[in-house]
Amino acid sequence: MEHIFVMINGLPGNVAATMARAALSDPRFQLIPASLTGPDIHDTSFQVDEISVTLIKPDERETAVAEIRHKFGDFIAIDYTHPSAVNANARFYIQQHIPFVMGTTGGDRTALEADVSKGEIPAVIAPNMAKQIVGFQAMMAFAADQFPGLFTGYSLEIKESHQQGKADTSGTAKAMVGYFNRLGLDFKPEQIQQIRDPKVQKTQWHIPEQYLSGHGWHTYTLTAPDGSALFEFKHNVNGRQIYVEGTFDAVLFLKKQITHPVDSKRLFTMMDVLNSQE
Repeated sequence: MEHIFVMINGLPGNVAATMARAALSDPRFQLIPASLTGPDIHDTSFQVDEISVTLIKPDERETAVAEIRHKFGDFIAIDYTHPSAVNANARFYIQQHIPFVMGTTGGDRTALEADVSKGEIPAVIAPNMAKQIVGFQAMMAFAADQFPGLFTGYSLEIKESHQQGKADTSGTAKAMVGYFNRLGLDFKPEQIQQIRDPKVQKTQWHIPEQYLSGHGWHTYTLTAPDGSALFEFKHNVNGRQIYVEGTFDAVLFLKKQITHPVDSKRLFTMMDVLNSQE
């Protein structure tokens, strides 16, 4: 199988670094030794095992991408940058005709999806790249479609815990709010409780210490008006391997869309990726 060149953007961020190390050890991929980074990053390179990856500032990226394309040919971008960079990065990929997987949460998602739909290159965009969590969301979507108002009158509490450096509210938790709304619950994304304090995570949530710097624990609690019934859904993820696997599946999916496009569709989600797998 011919390997796929990937440019993992967001170094020296933790998720991007995890993705880069995984790509180096996966024979399906060839890591391009360059990464788009933020204007506030002072380092000019980042070491990924034996590879030195050049960090590219926003004002350098057009020239850098031209050089990368000349050297490596076509490639797919994997974006794990910062929420504030989501829309600008997506527009850059579209302008440069770079297919991309957007794993970064936040930004203006409506504008993001509109830009991709109007563009000429395919992209996979999802608030969560973990296939199992995406499957859980699909089950919730099914319940919302089939049983609207099922939990009318119930109260809802959503708590999500992530590493201290995560800047925004979990995109997965926000997406779940929509399903619960359709199930009859009056709840706004602003009511989601964000837990980012390592001391609270360790002593109250009992998250293993080695995963305080990289985890995603979510709890959705529904309580009947009189307190006589309680339903609780959880998905607790330690580390980032689950996101690596899903992201790489999204890259393989994109490669198929580029090589054998079935229609003019440009915007894809992880549900498209799941549905394409046998």
